[in-house]
Amino acid sequence: LRGPQALADYFRGDWYGIGHSPLGAISVLVLLTAVAIQVGLGLVAQDEDGIYMGPLARLVSSDHSDRARDLHAAWFNVLVGLIVVHLAAIVFYRLRGKSLTVPMITGKAAVHESAAPMRRGRWWVAFLCLLFAIAITRWVIAGAPHFSA
Repeated sequence: LRGPQALADYFRGDWYGIGHSPLGAISVLVLLTAVAIQVGLGLVAQDEDGIYMGPLARLVSSDHSDRARDLHAAWFNVLVGLIVVHLAAIVFYRLRGKSLTVPMITGKAAVHESAAPMRRGRWWVAFLCLLFAIAITRWVIAGAPHFSA
């Protein structure tokens, strides 16, 4: 993510960088957040008959689980809308003569000469995120037994 100045520069056409544009970085966060909300709601939702329950549904009341189910169904439409906007942005850039598809797949794109070099990522942050994701997944698969009622 970059600050508001980078976003203003981008809208003026003065931003040159490597990776996602400032607007693209915001859209990535919005999409990831929307998917996380959908997953979280699905984990605690139960169907109307109570036959199917998300793996964490027993940790919340039936009313909360029903509300999560309704929000889960409605939130799907939000996700579809965000996907449509994402695809429209790809078409928009394509019509302007800038293909995003090939760089997305290959990781290689033409770089403007004034673009600052990319800084190295912190491998340990990625590793901690991976460990956290594995731990949460194992907890959910096990049915979250340590916090059951």
